[in-house]
Amino acid sequence: MRDPHTVLVKPMVSEKALILMEDNKYCFFVDKNANKIEIKHAVESLFNVHVLSVTTRNMNGKMRTMGRFRGKRPDTKRAIVKLAAGEQIELFSSLQ
Repeated sequence: MRDPHTVLVKPMVSEKALILMEDNKYCFFVDKNANKIEIKHAVESLFNVHVLSVTTRNMNGKMRTMGRFRGKRPDTKRAIVKLAAGEQIELFSSLQ
């Protein structure tokens, strides 16, 4: 298994992520090569919680223009992790 710190890149903080926290779901940016099993083990080992399910999606980066220069935002992979009832991640508890 890979190191959990390399699987989870950073937590995702947005309006939608805050709404999902009410349903005991937490959002993370994850490594593009990580699979659902690695994400589950990473969250369980880092935060000492029980994961019920993991949903992932690949997001393609958008094309952006700055003056006459064109560029592309990086591609990302996002994971939504559902925890067992009564559990929460302390990292997100201050945001609610």
